[in-house]
Amino acid sequence: MRLEFETQAKLRSHLATSNDLRLCVFQGIDLSPFADQLHSADLEHAVLLGCEIPHSLQAKLFDASAIIFPNVPDTPFAKYRGLLYTPEELQNDYRPGDQASYNETVDGRIYQHFKEVGPNPDDAVEALTRRLHDMSITDAMQEFIAGRHVVAVMGGHSMLRSDPLYGQVAMIGRTLTNNGFLVATGGGPGAMEAAHLGAYFATRSEVELADAVSILSAAPLYDPIGPWLDAAFAVVEKYPVMDRQACQSLGIPTWLYGHEPPAHFALTIAKYFANSVREEGLLSISKSGVIFTPGSAGTIQEIFQDACQNHYNSMGVISPMVFLGKQYWTETKPVYPLLKQLASGLPYGDLLSINDDKTEIISAIEEFHSQQAAT
Repeated sequence: MRLEFETQAKLRSHLATSNDLRLCVFQGIDLSPFADQLHSADLEHAVLLGCEIPHSLQAKLFDASAIIFPNVPDTPFAKYRGLLYTPEELQNDYRPGDQASYNETVDGRIYQHFKEVGPNPDDAVEALTRRLHDMSITDAMQEFIAGRHVVAVMGGHSMLRSDPLYGQVAMIGRTLTNNGFLVATGGGPGAMEAAHLGAYFATRSEVELADAVSILSAAPLYDPIGPWLDAAFAVVEKYPVMDRQACQSLGIPTWLYGHEPPAHFALTIAKYFANSVREEGLLSISKSGVIFTPGSAGTIQEIFQDACQNHYNSMGVISPMVFLGKQYWTETKPVYPLLKQLASGLPYGDLLSINDDKTEIISAIEEFHSQQAAT
């Protein structure tokens, strides 16, 4: 397995004990401070992705048959990210009360660029740089989730913050996080935001979570984004995160739907250009199960994507599909009866469940996890 260096600190730590850098990968690092040490290191077939390379090292790298991917200028996004995003980075220059200031944020600038060029760029360099960005996000995400028990929460982006179901989903996110699971969603508003809000409040009381929902309910929908985001900032100001690791969750949004800002309560964000990669990736990493809250076309598409993975066991793990809302999933959008028929006689048929009680929803996930741990 290749060693990967995403930060100068990680490289510095390695060089303190070893100069063996054969086949290693450097991602977006300024190597200038390490020029002398790297001259004496073994760099055979190293891979450098968008690094700052001092002139004195170039001949050394050539002789070592290193592979160098240069940085590509004139795009507002980093092509070779070593780490995932945070909400603070993406929404860094947003000023509450000034909706237009969102266009000045990292997220806003990248979205404006995405809209100007289009979702399917004709320019080969633009297409390549987006793929490089998404590749680096996937790589960083795999490192981030290593050893974690990921549970996805899927659901509609238009779920109102004032909907009682929003608070119920938040409680599910809070309980799952406290019980050692990593909550992951599509990273947008509605049900997705609710799950992240719950994770964010994992170390706080239910009373404080209810107060946060009340504050957010003043701006129930993400359109317009100004009041919606202002309410989220107000919650964070009143209730700063107490323990970032204990309150961790993963949002996986896309600039294809860039008009929907990423959920501000997701403390780690893997944002993609390619929506198809993002959707398939979210489901494939959720090996501890997927909870489906009420949603429309997008959520229903994800249901059958997940069913397909389970049906053919394409990920090597068949995991629970848990539905919140009996009437919704059997009458309003009667997906569940069809899915039960589809899964009849197959292993994942035993992992389908539906309930209105958040406690039973969580129990379905925990029972599967306990069974997996016992095998």
